[in-house]
Amino acid sequence: MSNAKPRPKTKAGKDADPARSGVRRGLVEQEIYDHATRLFAERGFAGTSFQDIADAVGLTRPALYHYVSSKDELLAKLVAEITQDSAAGIQAIAERDDLDATRKVHEIVVMSVRRQAESAARFQLLIRSEADLPEGIAETHTAGRRAVLKAMAGVIEDGVAKGVFRPVDPRVAALGLLGMNNWVAWWYHPDQRNDLDRICEQLADMAVASLINPDGSATTRAEPRDVLRLIRRDLDHLENLLD
Repeated sequence: MSNAKPRPKTKAGKDADPARSGVRRGLVEQEIYDHATRLFAERGFAGTSFQDIADAVGLTRPALYHYVSSKDELLAKLVAEITQDSAAGIQAIAERDDLDATRKVHEIVVMSVRRQAESAARFQLLIRSEADLPEGIAETHTAGRRAVLKAMAGVIEDGVAKGVFRPVDPRVAALGLLGMNNWVAWWYHPDQRNDLDRICEQLADMAVASLINPDGSATTRAEPRDVLRLIRRDLDHLENLLD
């Protein structure tokens, strides 16, 4: 006869093993988060009610409160995951000593494009819901976006100063590249035509090509005369192509 003690049961007769209970809770919370993200993306934050989320998951409203306190809690998690994680990832690349400015821009674009493609619904909902974000969450979102822009502009500014990049306004150039990356969330769909690795590499190469300075002459800032010289050279190149 076995001396093993029977596993304790809950009132409902279910296994009360804390480990299994914790795993189940984690799965349910992830399901709630995924459904909330989809609904926020489709309807906007303001247009999604707590009851909508409960219905999508298949829970009653009281049961949903057992896992999350409000839809603000779900949105706060999303904003932190998207904006703060993005900022941290870009900052980590920007601070690497083993990469020059060219390689840093390449790596940042690859990382950003991949995140946009793999989490498209989450990025879409943030864009659609920016005007409706609660004050505290909006501040977190804004701080994350500013950190991303600052890190990207810093890399470009360093490249300009060292003559690796043409004399551009680092902030404007950073906004342009980040805008290109952000648009991926709207047009990318995983299929045979859209190989994500190839897309990441192509957009990263395009980003670097838009900044690279073929002259290799260092400048501390974007002087108007230098900008005009680059514009004339590009126009000459375009005329040659037309001829």
